Amino acid sequence: MAITDIKAFAHLTAADIETLGQELDTVRRDIEHSLGERDARYIRRTIAAQRILEAAGRATLFASKKRWAWLTGTALLSVAKIIENMELGHNISHGQWDWMNDPEIHSTTWEWDMTGTSAQWKAAHNYSHHMYTNILDMDDDLGFGILRMTRDEEWKPINLAQPVANLFLAALFEWGIALHDLAATKEQMGVPPSQFFPLRHVVNEPNKAFWRKAGRQVAKDFVIYPALTGRAWKSTLKANATANLIRNLWAYAVIFCGHFPDGAEKFTVDQFENETQGEWYLRQMLGSANFDAGPVMAFMSGNLSYQIEHHLFPDIPSNRYPEVSVKVQELCDKYDLPYTTGSLGKQYLLAFRTIHKLALPDQWLKRTSDDAPETSSERKFAGISLPSMPTWNGSEWLAEHSASEWLAEHQPRWGLDPETGERRGLRSAMQEAKVALKEKAAHEKQVLREAKAALQEKARTEKAALADKAQRGGWFSRKLRRNR
Repeated sequence: MAITDIKAFAHLTAADIETLGQELDTVRRDIEHSLGERDARYIRRTIAAQRILEAAGRATLFASKKRWAWLTGTALLSVAKIIENMELGHNISHGQWDWMNDPEIHSTTWEWDMTGTSAQWKAAHNYSHHMYTNILDMDDDLGFGILRMTRDEEWKPINLAQPVANLFLAALFEWGIALHDLAATKEQMGVPPSQFFPLRHVVNEPNKAFWRKAGRQVAKDFVIYPALTGRAWKSTLKANATANLIRNLWAYAVIFCGHFPDGAEKFTVDQFENETQGEWYLRQMLGSANFDAGPVMAFMSGNLSYQIEHHLFPDIPSNRYPEVSVKVQELCDKYDLPYTTGSLGKQYLLAFRTIHKLALPDQWLKRTSDDAPETSSERKFAGISLPSMPTWNGSEWLAEHSASEWLAEHQPRWGLDPETGERRGLRSAMQEAKVALKEKAAHEKQVLREAKAALQEKARTEKAALADKAQRGGWFSRKLRRNR
């Protein structure tokens, strides 16, 4: 199964984790105390730039029958929608700018340019996802209810269709998120999920709010704005649809790169039940992934290229994530923890591979949920012989002991090295486990080669013996005939 004991998996003691939590609390306080006019100016300029881009795009589309105008207007509108979605709607709704006490730029008043309502998104995302990040059966964002993203989830025949479902989710991402948030809100309010349309005789506020917002969005993009451009309405409608598609694909890619590449670990309810604040911080660090980005790409992703930092401090202004990242990496080095990042292409390809691989039945897969690249647990270290770990049979040992007992037994090796003073933790453990697994695989391959050679030699010996026996049998028959 997924991680049940984060201390054992991270190779840290409870004291280590609480100290890490205190240091992250200090990072938060330092940022909060330094917030001021520079940050307020940043968000106001971003809002102004986004509105100028959208106005310019829609104005250009009045001439959208001309190819250059269509391409220019569509590009401007696409960029405007991405900025509004990623850097404004997402981050403002997280409460990142509530400290300004600006009634317009506030999580309680901002309504973003998406099909779903901000209120339903906040209920499903800000609370459920960020509180229960990557906890099985608690975080509904773990595959969004339609994709199997960990082997801890039971395989079902419907999962064979998830490569196709993934394409639909990417293209219609705003609708996927909106419906996902609607279902989560209805569950929280005790509304039957089967009630999808608002009926007069049924009080169903989530459905009413959803259809009001979705109706306004559809009318705005596919009726009102195209109609305003007169004879160019068809090309304008296509431009709006294209801009929505581009925004959806980009938002989908950013979200998947931050949540589903290798290294974004999954957790069980057992880990959550007695979780401390320090362990919550650690779960966010181990359950998220970044992707490498320069200033422009970071801005266009709403600074969610710093997904680890965002999960640690979801209500800290996003323009501060680059400086927070430096401090988080320093803590990862101090506690010998992995800082999962990579190029945008690499991170998405890892998520893409997981989507297609886990569409298949478990018996077709080689790894388990303990040692698969897309998810793992403290049990992945069971049975691995490392220079710093004794060889033991993981399945038998874990039947009588807990992973935390193993950690306590071997902590002197995985704590502070008395010779160097450096901490040895998860990062070193994973690197050495990778080497050990390669050596184990090479040894098993060599054993198979030797067994195959032995079988071939045995077959040759038996064949030669049969041939000799046959030859001797023929000689005896010829001798009998001569004697007769």
